Amino acid sequence: MASDAAELHLGLISGTSADGIDVALVRFEGAHCALVKGHTFPWDAALRERLVALGQGGHANSLDELGGLDVQIAHAFADAALALLERAHAAPRDVRSLGSHGQTVRHRPQAAHPFTWQLGDGNVIAERTGIDTVADFRRRDVAAGGQGAPLVPAFHAAMLHDAHEDRAVLNLGGIANFTLLPAVGDVRGFDTGPANALMDAWCDRHLGTPYDAHGAFAARGTVDAALLARLRDEPWFATPPPKSSGREQFHLAWVEARLSGDESPEDVQATLLELTATTVVDALRATQPATRRVLACGGGVHNPHLLARIAAHLPGVHVESTAAHGLDPDFVEAMAFAWLAREALAGRPGNVPAVTGARGPRVLGVVYPRQD
Repeated sequence: MASDAAELHLGLISGTSADGIDVALVRFEGAHCALVKGHTFPWDAALRERLVALGQGGHANSLDELGGLDVQIAHAFADAALALLERAHAAPRDVRSLGSHGQTVRHRPQAAHPFTWQLGDGNVIAERTGIDTVADFRRRDVAAGGQGAPLVPAFHAAMLHDAHEDRAVLNLGGIANFTLLPAVGDVRGFDTGPANALMDAWCDRHLGTPYDAHGAFAARGTVDAALLARLRDEPWFATPPPKSSGREQFHLAWVEARLSGDESPEDVQATLLELTATTVVDALRATQPATRRVLACGGGVHNPHLLARIAAHLPGVHVESTAAHGLDPDFVEAMAFAWLAREALAGRPGNVPAVTGARGPRVLGVVYPRQD
């Protein structure tokens, strides 16, 4: 059982879009969880450019480059953690643990030798912060035959389950994923396909901005039905769960291979947004058709055009932010990795085998203890 004593834990994640390092300082007291302070810290521009390139299938120049990136990322995470503690007027000694997701540079759970790789050396983070650090959460699940993703459903279930209605938590990050929370029955979860990753990349190319603020670029365009059909024809969408994906699969080259060449940039953006909306809805209808409430989190919550399109395809279903249920949508994933670190230190499993496909529950993460 969880201790009733109040504890502070830190969670850090940089997601598929690599648009910043999300840091959450979380207070746990028994089953109760509260965000004390959250902030997103920007990446160094040159480092982010390299991480995005690697994440969508680019090749590393050398083992030396990967080793250096592992340390650079760790220092960036440590800087972000310490900066947040300063903003929160807290000291490292006040924090029981730090859970670091790291930065995914490759995710290949279906390879001949399955693996997933997140950079950001936990040794460096523990040394820099002086906090017990838990990192490398995903690889144990993959070693047990799972996808290594998504890992947040266990946290969603602990915080957002309701015994009176079927719910789904929709994370709209670089990749979209669902956690299915039936009123009665097992928790399930899986990736549904691209969310912000493709729209952000297309927006950056044509507007020079890192994302489509409020969905305005997409709202100027018209959905190209023929292009949408070609995009939706991707076999991955028809693959049953458990499944996960990333930038290495859904990237601009994947989009460009399906363009006819005469589409306007705004029409492509509108079509990419509709791709996200329709694949999300298709996945929900196929797996939990009785869902009455969708709780959205992640950066896509700030795209009202995207939320409106999802809601339009789900008549009779309430589509709302997790904020309505006490969880800041910008920091749900960072809070989850604080929770996963807490579970690891307590020796409790952090995965949901029905979600990832692992052979059974596993304690996730490697502990890098602080040294006094």
